[in-house]
Parts: sequence; structure tokens; C-alpha cells
Amino acid sequence: MANLKITLVKSTIGAVPKHKKTVEALGLRKLNHSNILPDNAATRGMIAQVCHLVKVEEV
Repeated sequence: MANLKITLVKSTIGAVPKHKKTVEALGLRKLNHSNILPDNAATRGMIAQVCHLVKVEEV
């Protein structure tokens, strides 16, 4: 199974509180911070919810 590298490229200041919690659940703390997660339905769903805040690359 492939992995995804997720990078926070836009600040969560002013974002919907649910989106802030989703970004935190993805393991992203501050701007330009990256995390590698497995490519599964749960991760894809979280990415879809905050796609305007993150950049995704396949690893």
C-alpha cells in the first residue's frame, strides 16, 4: 500500500473549528510541516475535507 506525504500550506487561523481538528488529526502542527500517512479511505476523507489547506504527494 502506498503512502501520502501531506504538507500544511495554508494557515488554520480563521478556519472552521472542525477543519482545525482535522488538520491536527493529520499530525500537522504548523505551516509547511509534513507528515507521511498510509493511503486509505480514512486519510483520503480527511484530506478531502481540508484540501484547500494542504498539499498531497504520493511517496
